[in-house]
Amino acid sequence: MTIDLNADLGESLGAWSMGDDETLLSLVSSANIACGFHAGDPVVMRRTVEAAVARGVAIGAHPGYPDLQGFGRRSMALSPGEMRDAVLYQAGALAAFARAAGSRLAHLKPHGALYNDAARDPSLARAVALACAECGEGVALFGPPGSALEDAARALGLRFVREFFADRAYRDDGSLVPRSAAGATIHDPEACVRRTLAMIELGRVESAGGAAVPMRADTVCLHGDHPGAVALARALSAALASRGMTVAPPARR
Repeated sequence: MTIDLNADLGESLGAWSMGDDETLLSLVSSANIACGFHAGDPVVMRRTVEAAVARGVAIGAHPGYPDLQGFGRRSMALSPGEMRDAVLYQAGALAAFARAAGSRLAHLKPHGALYNDAARDPSLARAVALACAECGEGVALFGPPGSALEDAARALGLRFVREFFADRAYRDDGSLVPRSAAGATIHDPEACVRRTLAMIELGRVESAGGAAVPMRADTVCLHGDHPGAVALARALSAALASRGMTVAPPARR
């Protein structure tokens, strides 16, 4: 069995450094790279893309709301048209860096509040999906299983990659526990591994309330800004390898 491990990377900005991208890029198979609106800058984008290419890691755009102060984790009242253009603007910049490094954009994954909002709002989901389609043939859209993002991708004929969060708690309805709530982020690598293996092998995850929530995914995310991201990535890689699973990017059509 093959499973993708992805991480949100390239979130440093100017003199401010976040995460151990170099180590994570040796452990994951897909990188979601910040495009400057919630984090990152042109220098960081180029550096992260080149490091990903050198390690054979698939390159993804990680666009968000224009919210550097809030790290893209606050909802904003952009119209669907404005959001479509903002997503295409960000992804287009990253695609240019990918081309300059001799690679290409493989996928697009919304960041933070945009991810959560588009998962629920069909009009916003369609805006994100349209921007993804405009990035070029074969660019996949990452998002939650059974979400408005999945519906929008299917309607446009896009390849949709279902995503599971190893280090985030889920509610009974399969949505993520808001970051403002206690226990929203899971810091114990062993717990993250148990949850991930249950999703892969049993098709379910235990919610914060103790319910068994049906869950199937093609890619597993861990957050690069998580203080234990490297330890979690190593634990996940070892657990998957022990079960004969291969870590690789989602296959292109």
